[in-house]
Amino acid sequence: MCGIAGTYRWPDGKAVTDRLTDTLAHRGPDGAGRYSHPVGDGEVHLGHRRLAIIDLSETGAQPMVSDGLVLTYNGELYNAPELRAELAAAGVRFRGTSDTEVLLEAWRRWGTDCLPRLRGMFAFGVFDERTGELVLARDQLGVKPLFLLRRGQGVVFASELKALAAVTGGSLEVDHAALVASLLYYWVPDSRCAFREAEKLPPGSWLRLRPDGQVERGRYWDLRDVAAEGRERALSGDLPDIAAVVEESTRAHLLSDVPVATFLSGGLDSSYLTALAARDRPGISAYTIGFRAEDARFEAMPDDLRYARQVAERFGVDLKEIEIAPNVLDLLPEMTYHLDEPIGDPAAINTFLICSAAREAGVKVMLSGMGADELFAGYRKHLANLLALRYQRVPRPLRRGLHAAVDRLPVASARRGYRSVRFAKRFLSFADLPEETAFRRSYTMYDRGELLGLLNPDLAGTVEDVLTEHADVYRDNALDDFVNRMCLADARLFLPGLNLTYTDRSSMAASTEVRVPYVDVEVVRAAFAVPGDRKIVGRQGKAVLKEAATSVLPREIVYRPKGLFSAPLRAWMSRDLAPLVREVVEDGVLVSSGLLRRDALKRLVAEDAAGQADFSKHLWHVLTLEYWYRGATSGSGQNAHLAA
Repeated sequence: MCGIAGTYRWPDGKAVTDRLTDTLAHRGPDGAGRYSHPVGDGEVHLGHRRLAIIDLSETGAQPMVSDGLVLTYNGELYNAPELRAELAAAGVRFRGTSDTEVLLEAWRRWGTDCLPRLRGMFAFGVFDERTGELVLARDQLGVKPLFLLRRGQGVVFASELKALAAVTGGSLEVDHAALVASLLYYWVPDSRCAFREAEKLPPGSWLRLRPDGQVERGRYWDLRDVAAEGRERALSGDLPDIAAVVEESTRAHLLSDVPVATFLSGGLDSSYLTALAARDRPGISAYTIGFRAEDARFEAMPDDLRYARQVAERFGVDLKEIEIAPNVLDLLPEMTYHLDEPIGDPAAINTFLICSAAREAGVKVMLSGMGADELFAGYRKHLANLLALRYQRVPRPLRRGLHAAVDRLPVASARRGYRSVRFAKRFLSFADLPEETAFRRSYTMYDRGELLGLLNPDLAGTVEDVLTEHADVYRDNALDDFVNRMCLADARLFLPGLNLTYTDRSSMAASTEVRVPYVDVEVVRAAFAVPGDRKIVGRQGKAVLKEAATSVLPREIVYRPKGLFSAPLRAWMSRDLAPLVREVVEDGVLVSSGLLRRDALKRLVAEDAAGQADFSKHLWHVLTLEYWYRGATSGSGQNAHLAA
């Protein structure tokens, strides 16, 4: 796991690549490398920061140069042993044991045809000295990031957006459409980028740059096609053995020359992975979090810690417990910097603090249960949208009466919050809506009218564009299964846009690699071959995964109420962050620039403070957006103001 960067026919490319690479030092503190070569009337420069995981010797150093090919690579290949054996049988001689060398030789033999054969998480650039071509590629599901920026015939790329911003002298303009999207979702979709000129290489795709200025793009893997193939497989009765697939993926993800640990929240996903990992690595360490008692009480949070302890004791796991009592005033700007784009999920703080603790203990690699909810329909929104279909059959007068009654209930008192009321209000906000609109509304921050009321009127057209984009992605499938339509939308939007993004940035900020065994090509193929009525059974989400896990875990863990890998936001907002919220609403750059309306923000604050509505997540995201926008527009010499 590393940080990669480079320039292709870019003015002053060597100095730019040096600065790019230095900005990514946290992603790879174990080593640094540079490479340069002429290209036409310019040059190519590749940079690398190394976090040594497999083959810790110099034979794994990068950029790796071998017989005219040069590779700078970020990631891990879990099928590297199989590919190595195949290549060796064909006569390839390897100098070391790194997966980097396997990837380079696979590229030499198969070119872009090697990409669908790769099983792992990766982003890389490979340069051919003979042709002068540079190819950039990204893994199938978007686990690893790759940003790029093109000006004329020049290209600059890096693992993180902050690196591109650092070398362009503040000349990048904020893309207000991306900010509108971030307000809607509380994250920026993978299809958009917070700066106009920059872009993210899409998952499952590659980009070829040629010395004559020609650019070629290709897609080697498409989640839509995988879901369609899964549907056909399910119709034929060829149902996968989920237990076997998850067990094999977990085993493959343990490939490492350094210690591996796990996240252990006490929920199903992390408990299942930890139990499986403990079979192969007896005594493996696991990290879990708890909260200050007063914070957990105010938030009405479940006691996840006791379940984590139970799993650890049962499987001989060395459990490390971390209490989350952060100075959020200090962590907020730090996390905003590391996350690259405005992301309003406080779970990023949890990930950063856990990874920091693990790193201090000498752990470089951790396994996470990320992705199981998206692929196996484990979120409350999945069940809620199914229940909404039944709710719509209730006579309209009864629905109106229920809505009015719930609307009057408070979500919190001075001493505690009421989770059931929050859930009820959330459910009724989308239960009457059509399918795509209801699904969007079940997990986004605002409906169309609320978003328009919050933003500068000049951005009304942008709001419509963002909403249309969601509708287009949701409907772009050949599935007749409601549950799998939701899972597919999550795997294309929610997973790469939020969960994989904050996991990568937060963990790499602590110089730690997080692996996600559920977000594996074989697990994904199997997940979409499971019909929706086996993912949600009665009121049980992730039913098929729970069934698989019962062969390993006690039923008390498998069928416990769903936990939350989140933070006590209401407690933080009511105490630690209340003065900052007032400052941002009154004098923040979002308001003074004209992007957000002060009166609308004041209404959010007032209703939240009164306990009538829960806007803690909304206001937290406003804070993250404020800090990000300050950094993006300060000292750039650009006009960040919108027309009034």
